[in-house]
Amino acid sequence: MSAGAWGLALGSAFFFGLALVLTQFGLRSMAAVQGAAVSIPVSAALCWVVAPFAVDFAAWRWDALLTFAAIGLLFPATVTLLTFEANRRMGPPVAGAVGNLAPLFAVLIAVSALGEALSLAKGAGIAAIVAGVTVLSLRRRAVSGAWPLWVLALPLLAAMIRGAVQPAVKVGLASWDSPLMAVAAGYAVSSAVVLGVVALGTKRGSERTGTAAFDRRGAAWFAAVGLCNVAAVFALYAALARGPVTLVSPVVASYPLVTLALSRLLLRGTPIGPQVLFGVTITVAGITLLLVGG
Repeated sequence: MSAGAWGLALGSAFFFGLALVLTQFGLRSMAAVQGAAVSIPVSAALCWVVAPFAVDFAAWRWDALLTFAAIGLLFPATVTLLTFEANRRMGPPVAGAVGNLAPLFAVLIAVSALGEALSLAKGAGIAAIVAGVTVLSLRRRAVSGAWPLWVLALPLLAAMIRGAVQPAVKVGLASWDSPLMAVAAGYAVSSAVVLGVVALGTKRGSERTGTAAFDRRGAAWFAAVGLCNVAAVFALYAALARGPVTLVSPVVASYPLVTLALSRLLLRGTPIGPQVLFGVTITVAGITLLLVGG
């Protein structure tokens, strides 16, 4: 994989990690789904402001555009809603650990459908990264109590979607090499999905969909989250246009390292104990193996 693709993948991991930290500030005054109704449209608006100046519309391809729009039905909108519900029912540690399986699904699809090669070193690196970020996700005990087995399907489905999206984006980019358009189309559709869910929840008066009073400070934080997320997704798509899914996906999945570091710096609420050090070590070792194998 080229140095540019590596840099984009690492940049994507950084912005995903930063977005999670900023989300904690936003959640102090706004419900999670309301926050998504701010962050995702902000991301979409930014893309469409930039698109007329940065997208080569002469290379327009309907099949690619439809692929990008279809992806928007699932990512980030559906994945966000599934993750929120999983966190509510299971607690963040368990939901996060299951969600970390996304690179495995991405790699399996890339190898089977796209014909990408998977060496022993790359396979070991992917396994190490998944294990490492899972250890980091489980560093705190869940406090959500008992939950039915079927709830496990929520984060598992979210992980499967996140994993499937990356090979699908790569297919679309093969027809129209425009990562910005891929993000713009996907986020436009996702904005409609999330705003529709929030509107439906408001109409029904459901607390589950997050109908807390609108808060300007919280909205500002979630707008910042949207900017970070759109930068992360754009970097991810640009990396996929330049490198294989089997390398890009696990590198981007290492974003919990960034979240851990920034949480320690900005929130001062993340203790550095043996389990955290173990998770960091395994994750870094996995990235090193990918460097060697790639």
